[in-house]
Amino acid sequence: MDIDQGQLIGRKRRGLLVVLSSPSGAGKSTISRMLLDADPDVTMSISATTRPQRPGEEEGRDYHFVSDADFQAMVTAGDFAEWAPVFDHHYGSPQAPIKAALKAGRDVLFDIDWQGTQQLHAAMGEDLVRVFILPPSMAELERRLKTRGTDSAETIDGRMARAAGEISHWAEYDYVLINEDSATCLAQVHAILAAERLKRWRQGGLVAFVRDLVSPR
Repeated sequence: MDIDQGQLIGRKRRGLLVVLSSPSGAGKSTISRMLLDADPDVTMSISATTRPQRPGEEEGRDYHFVSDADFQAMVTAGDFAEWAPVFDHHYGSPQAPIKAALKAGRDVLFDIDWQGTQQLHAAMGEDLVRVFILPPSMAELERRLKTRGTDSAETIDGRMARAAGEISHWAEYDYVLINEDSATCLAQVHAILAAERLKRWRQGGLVAFVRDLVSPR
């Protein structure tokens, strides 16, 4: 029997969860946008948040906007794969759409910090691929923050002060990339995804394919 192995296995592949973490200014948001533009199999996780909806934001596209009471009810019910307070509001990643995406063979991208990554790893285990992005130097990190032109000097100083603490968690990740150039870094993320997608246990059609391959004719 003729079988298109790549098509069979690819269609039945289990999805994966990809976390990109970095200190602010090291490039995770830029790499995330480039990855979403370049790879149609990757979608962004949509978080629930208690913060007010901003002009131009869409419910269900940017965030799921919920009340404090509804968010707390979701926490109590165990609906989040990870959640955290950020300043005066709360953010969380609902589990149900994540699990549905995995089952359907879709890959979900998360732009979260090391604390959220720890929670997500505890909840999702081997479905999670953790990538930490480092700047080439602290001087370059500061230069990038200043070049963005979106933060005050005081804010930049605060981000630089927090950067060393964030970087200290690099060893908790599966892959660590040094972002000297965004195109090169994106290519490395693509290489990671290609390898992770081919892992034996993610290829749902592989057992049947091998069984047919070796069965007597």
